[in-house]
Amino acid sequence: MKRFFLFSLFLLLVLGCSNPFIENNNGSNTSQDQINDSNIVDTLDQHDENDSCGITEEDSIAVAIYPKEGTVTRSGTRPLFQMPFPAGQRWKSSTYTSHSPLLASDLNWGTSGEDDFGMTVVASADGTVAVSTYSTTTGYGNYIVIDHGGAWTTYYCHLNTRTVSAGASVKRGQKIGTVGHSSAKYTIISHLHYEQRLSGILQKIYFDGSQIYYYGQVYYTSENQSYVIGTVNTAGSPLSVRSGPGTSYSIVGSVADGAKVKIYTQAYGTTITGTYGTTKVWDHIDGGYVSDAYIYTGSDGLVAPLE
Repeated sequence: MKRFFLFSLFLLLVLGCSNPFIENNNGSNTSQDQINDSNIVDTLDQHDENDSCGITEEDSIAVAIYPKEGTVTRSGTRPLFQMPFPAGQRWKSSTYTSHSPLLASDLNWGTSGEDDFGMTVVASADGTVAVSTYSTTTGYGNYIVIDHGGAWTTYYCHLNTRTVSAGASVKRGQKIGTVGHSSAKYTIISHLHYEQRLSGILQKIYFDGSQIYYYGQVYYTSENQSYVIGTVNTAGSPLSVRSGPGTSYSIVGSVADGAKVKIYTQAYGTTITGTYGTTKVWDHIDGGYVSDAYIYTGSDGLVAPLE
């Protein structure tokens, strides 16, 4: 009986320690296979692509419009990347299993030929230009790499023109070049070849906090807007963030006194008297709206596009 008891205890200990999942910081379970799924390494020398240059329209193409800025990212320290095009533009993302590198996306605005040539390309997030050059040894042609910190980079390839140089600081939504068909290896039609990498390793692409569709063709509408920096001044109290431009909208959060905020657009709403006088202007920041009466921008007028 004693031996049976010890053997049973041994089995319980072994089984109790055998857990095929790794506990994330948020308490969710992720299998090791899931974690390794994104570890797909690519080097520029392996970039043997045709880039789906002759993509045709498909009857089943989906349409997706992502929400406004402020969406919580689903991947830890990943920046809140936006589409590399000005806000409001609708582009088709094409991903396919034969693409090299696998997780890149080819982005097209037009439906045929050279419709995309010369279209503006903007930075997906704030950062520093790490590379701005023409590659004579790969298929990237004119390409730009932006370092966003935390080992995150974005790649913009086959450009017609490059309007920023290595070492330059760029803001989200800032123009960095134009769409083209440049390549030292391939004859292609105009499109943007786009990548997101972590420590040089290809990652699945996220726009505005949501992963794009793999594999196939899907339309997305850009929410990429430039912004103005403002400073909260409430003389001590946190400033309420509301779901819309007025006090009738629900409070969805707050920002601390002295905090820096990014103002993407402005809207007229409830008139508020605050630190900087009386105004009906509300600032659209990450997560919602705050009254401009408590935001220092260096101007008494509008400083961002009016909604």
